[in-house]
Amino acid sequence: MKDLKNNIGVVQSLAPAARDADANGTGVDLQGFESATVVIDMGAEGITLSTTNKIEIELEHSDDDATYTDVTSSADVIGATPDSNGVIATFDDPGEAPAISSVGYIGGKRYIRAVANFSGTHGTATPLGVSVIKGHARKNPVS
Repeated sequence: MKDLKNNIGVVQSLAPAARDADANGTGVDLQGFESATVVIDMGAEGITLSTTNKIEIELEHSDDDATYTDVTSSADVIGATPDSNGVIATFDDPGEAPAISSVGYIGGKRYIRAVANFSGTHGTATPLGVSVIKGHARKNPVS
């Protein structure tokens, strides 16, 4: 068996919490790594999801961890086709949650973060979290 733990770093962008409103995640520094996977962990929806009442997860990137822009190019991600707002996952149907999904980031920026956008009325919160697995470390072991 090969060792994975000493070759990756796992960081929360959106800490797991019951949410009912928009939230910006914390920036994740990718320096020292050659790959990143964004893992979305969506819990059981607090309301009935629909095209009106939905949750969208966006991916943003930055050179300086201060000014973020939406990841809108499919050349920057694997496993999703971001729209013009950087949406990489949409939960708008009761059958879609709970779920875990992942998207690879292959863009050239140093920092990435997740953003949760809530549309419609969310009177009851939905648990969700977004973590980033940083892979292919340039220096091992990863601490």
